[in-house]
Amino acid sequence: MRITADRVVAALALLLAVLAPFYLSTYWVGQLLTQMLFLGIAAASLIFLSAYGGMVSLAQVSIYGIAGFVLGNATTNGNTKGLNLGWNPWWGVVVGIAFAVGMALLFGALANRSVGIYFLMITLTYSVIANLFFGQVTDVSGFGGISGIQAVGAIGSVDAHPFRLYYVALVVALLVYALLRYLVRTPFGLTLQGVRDDPVRMASLGYNVPLHRTIAFAFAGFIAAIGGVLFVWWNGHIDPASIDLGATIDLLVIAVVGGLYRLEGAWVGALFFVVINNYSQRISFIGPRFHTLIGAIFLVIVLVSPGGLVGLWERVVNLFSGRRRGPLDRKPVGLGQAEPSV
Repeated sequence: MRITADRVVAALALLLAVLAPFYLSTYWVGQLLTQMLFLGIAAASLIFLSAYGGMVSLAQVSIYGIAGFVLGNATTNGNTKGLNLGWNPWWGVVVGIAFAVGMALLFGALANRSVGIYFLMITLTYSVIANLFFGQVTDVSGFGGISGIQAVGAIGSVDAHPFRLYYVALVVALLVYALLRYLVRTPFGLTLQGVRDDPVRMASLGYNVPLHRTIAFAFAGFIAAIGGVLFVWWNGHIDPASIDLGATIDLLVIAVVGGLYRLEGAWVGALFFVVINNYSQRISFIGPRFHTLIGAIFLVIVLVSPGGLVGLWERVVNLFSGRRRGPLDRKPVGLGQAEPSV
């Protein structure tokens, strides 16, 4: 196997992530890096749909939130809003993810024949409906949200043992990344890329284009739901503000800044976003203007590198290696395709 700069950087990043609790503060690991991991998982679901299905979805935050709300209703047992069913946390996880995937399947079935701006607006509508539903139906949440959500026993109290959740989130993020990389190389993944590139031709070849889009949307919902579970374990609370329009746009910003056509960009963008968000809040004249700052950064990155930070890194590597590449940061390379050089 040829050792490339990308592989070296990936191995170094993994090593630094594994050893993070030994050289970083508890705040950095328990708050910033753990948040980066579950936001990256949610962003990866958006990037998967965009890069390999040609569907830019704004519904991922709503699905993420549905899993969290269902988990909160199922596992809490009093002193908070919601149903307070008091179930075992593991059952809450299973039901939360299953319910979120079911809703994603429904969402995908309703939007599977839409493309471009129409698909984007339909999925934005899903996000708005989810936010209003949990805000107005006080039996399952209300605007105050659900508090006191506990992680499973193996993780314990997140405040007392922040490193446990960090390592769980790290392992889950690695598994999600490996699963997505594997899926896009399967017959289903290759067919989905064909649907992305030329749906009319794929339909003429006998493929069920709406069905493939629906299944892809449901699978992306499964990934987003995992991120939602980690979020409520980390935060211990979820309310409609957690999945409002601002949160929806934030996830899109994370995906685009990291690289909307590279799975790795999900976590790169999440780390960038979390760090900028955290430290800009400490600067008095920037704090309340964070979204203005991130919007300006977003604009600069999009203009300089349509492939985001990952695309910018690839350009730097190619510059120093003496190679020039085409606009591969705009579309992932399919299995069996050589990466052309000019």
